[in-house]
Amino acid sequence: MRKLIFGMNATLDGYVAAPGDDISWSGPTDELFQWWLDRERAIALFLYGRKLWEMMSSYWPTGDQQPGATPAQVEFARNWRDTPKVVFSSTIDKVDWNTRLVTGDAVAEITRLKAEDGGPMRVGGVTLAGAVMRAGLVDEFEVVTHPVLLGGGKPLFSALDSWVNLNLVETRTFPGGVALARYETRR
Repeated sequence: MRKLIFGMNATLDGYVAAPGDDISWSGPTDELFQWWLDRERAIALFLYGRKLWEMMSSYWPTGDQQPGATPAQVEFARNWRDTPKVVFSSTIDKVDWNTRLVTGDAVAEITRLKAEDGGPMRVGGVTLAGAVMRAGLVDEFEVVTHPVLLGGGKPLFSALDSWVNLNLVETRTFPGGVALARYETRR
């Protein structure tokens, strides 16, 4: 059975984006970017909702060719292109860059993928992650909290049907007061 990980940058008040999907508050330091890169290298399959797919695919296919790209950004772009991806959407009809589109039931497909042998999967996008959290499929949560308050926007977590008990497995601080808390689901 594959591990399913949900990880996002969030504000102290629990938002992943300000109104208008503004994420400019989350610019990572080199150390934090390297941490995300190291985590992404260990992922065998990325699972995206439409909005996160559109954001990622608008930049990372050529992120290694951007002026001033750091070595970590070059490696992140290459890893992103090379890693298989599944996008769940009923509103787009084409995906590229080692990606498969699923227009049907995301929870059923992720349940099927999770039951297979293989490396870990990362679910990205709060709407898709909310659905798989409600289905009890997430094994690990990586929350990187930035020291900013937005007061509104897109929340990190949506409503759940029941509690999810977690075990803290790692904490770490990064420059600028950014803090990681990594949890495993207690089953």
